[in-house]
Amino acid sequence: MEIGVSTFVETTPDVETGEVVSHAKRIREVVEEIVLADQVGLDVFGVGEHHREDFAASSPAVVLAAAASQTKRIRLTSAVTVLSSADPVRVFQDFATLDAISNGRAEIMAGRGSFIESFPLFGYDLNDYDELFNEKLDLLLKIRESEKVNWKGGHRPAINNLGVYPRPVQDPLPVWIGSGGNSESVVRAGLLGLPLVLAIIGGSPLQFEPLVQLYKKAVAHAGHDLSKLPVASHSHGFIAESTQVAADKFFPSTQQVMNKLGRERGWGHYDRSSFDTARSFDGALYVGDPNTVAEKIIHLRKNVGITRFMLHVPVGSMPHDDVMKAIELLGTEVAPKVREEISRWESEAAE
Repeated sequence: MEIGVSTFVETTPDVETGEVVSHAKRIREVVEEIVLADQVGLDVFGVGEHHREDFAASSPAVVLAAAASQTKRIRLTSAVTVLSSADPVRVFQDFATLDAISNGRAEIMAGRGSFIESFPLFGYDLNDYDELFNEKLDLLLKIRESEKVNWKGGHRPAINNLGVYPRPVQDPLPVWIGSGGNSESVVRAGLLGLPLVLAIIGGSPLQFEPLVQLYKKAVAHAGHDLSKLPVASHSHGFIAESTQVAADKFFPSTQQVMNKLGRERGWGHYDRSSFDTARSFDGALYVGDPNTVAEKIIHLRKNVGITRFMLHVPVGSMPHDDVMKAIELLGTEVAPKVREEISRWESEAAE
């Protein structure tokens, strides 16, 4: 069971003061968070691509590369790369370069993204949303497969027997599919033999178990080796020394972001009651003391089949020291509990 962290490198206003940290400062803080995650034994750190004022990382590979030379073991991934509006050649080159700097620790998490700002920014039509992703994923996988590429699509000029460099340390360079819970994307990942990441950020995590089973059926149907295809989750959360402190610290900035997004998307008001329901044992928020969060992750592994868990922290801007403490607790207290229990459970199941 792998445990890690993901971030969108948020720069939302401080709930109390209204102060907004600069993009430059927040990016430097995230590099410090990645270094700490490596030091406390976490397995993976993901940085999401966005093109909005309230998220500072439009180029995850560059942020991850800044941490690569300061870390030794932790895997470094996008979370996600918005492949529909990106050039797959440059995506591959950027992450192959990151793979070189990190000596084989880079990953690409490809997805459509939950925001649409990149489409007009890079000159793409939202009417081509699905077609763009399918075509660009096809090209990315062709580049991964072969140094020389022959490819033709409808939205990008053809490539006629041209080389794409540098080549990565890993062969193949890991490419994951990120999904918000759409059955078609889950099946596509399975048929292609690509590992899957599910964004479990609302409702009951147990509702995702049928999707994991659907993914496994697609993997088997296509003849891929399921043992080599991990399934990950990306879930919001926060850890502190006590559950009450964790909840009280995490709620204000999370509420601010959820209600801002709610106004953009027509969601209902997010209040403390909604938050407290979501952080209950059966909810999608992983907020609490180390034991509480560990028990919820173990429950997710046993009942949904997740083999990599990524805690998305924070959702809205929080004091850097609080985020660093949450990462420390995740690595030093939560992860060991989860790994020990899952190892024991799997050993018993094998007997």
